[in-house]
Amino acid sequence: MLNSKKSKAFTLVEIMFVVAIIALLVVIALPNFLRSRKRSQASKILEDLRILDSAIEQYALDNSKGSDTLVEFADLQKYLKADSNIYHSNGKDLFGNSFGPNSDGTFAVDTIPQVSTATFNNLSDVAPAEFWSPYH
Repeated sequence: MLNSKKSKAFTLVEIMFVVAIIALLVVIALPNFLRSRKRSQASKILEDLRILDSAIEQYALDNSKGSDTLVEFADLQKYLKADSNIYHSNGKDLFGNSFGPNSDGTFAVDTIPQVSTATFNNLSDVAPAEFWSPYH
């Protein structure tokens, strides 16, 4: 008498079907993930610009500096939280571009810091010009 046992393993077709479904989900989700990542980078840079703007104002008040006085990033560091990423950034954003408005990394009292052109262009698909206002 033959004892026929049924196999309890998955067939190759079933495994390929599951892999195909997972691949389809990844293809659908990946663009949204990448867009969300770029949007969060833009939000981080915008927040850093706001923090720098406040630090410039505080520096000017504490040191009695007038309009258009140039300020180095090192002068602003004591007005930034010591454990923050911006404190250790040397005045550069996530992409390594200097915060403006001056390309040499200096800031001016009563002048709003600006997002760099390279960073703006890199993030323009998720953060249009009105997103950066007044920092562009």
